[in-house]
Amino acid sequence: MSKLGRVDALELIALASSLSLLAGWRLYLVTFATGLAMKLGWIDLPEQLQALDVIANNWVIGIAGVGAVAEFFADKIAWVDSAWDSLHTLVRPLGGALLSLAVIDAGDPAWQVASFLLGGGGAFIAHAGKAGARTIVNASPEPASNVIVSTAEDIATGGLLALAIANPIAAALIAATLVSLSLWLVFKARRLLRRILPPSPHRSIEPKPRR
Repeated sequence: MSKLGRVDALELIALASSLSLLAGWRLYLVTFATGLAMKLGWIDLPEQLQALDVIANNWVIGIAGVGAVAEFFADKIAWVDSAWDSLHTLVRPLGGALLSLAVIDAGDPAWQVASFLLGGGGAFIAHAGKAGARTIVNASPEPASNVIVSTAEDIATGGLLALAIANPIAAALIAATLVSLSLWLVFKARRLLRRILPPSPHRSIEPKPRR
């Protein structure tokens, strides 16, 4: 049994949460790395979820690798990134849910449903935070800021993914940090949009009370 096969349930849940959250940022990179890790035996697939060994299939790994390269370049161009995020609003949460199912050893069907919802919800939160923050960055007329932020996301995703797979104990801290960061990005982007965008002309203006 591999190292990850001996970790307890709490650590597996934390690892699944981290992978799902990272999938909300870079789905194809995380799928590629997770499938490769399963194929090499770094992550053990639960016996009752053997159908998910498709993630370790050579074709899936190859397609995910191509998708990761495409996502890397698409994320560097402002308008392409915005369109890419819109198209992946449903794809990333579904991918995060499947990744969570592939990691958590859930013999009980209730646990399988819980892990599916955990993964999908985590990926959606991370995706919403990324898309919200990048909406502000993509509005910038110069391309440098978009490239810098995208490259930082690439480095952060790769580094956190490697740490989550190598050290499941740290995955819990990673998951909690990413959840907090994603939620903060959502609210921050919302406040910035309110400051930048002009008020709606259809908004009713209440008359000032007479003195």
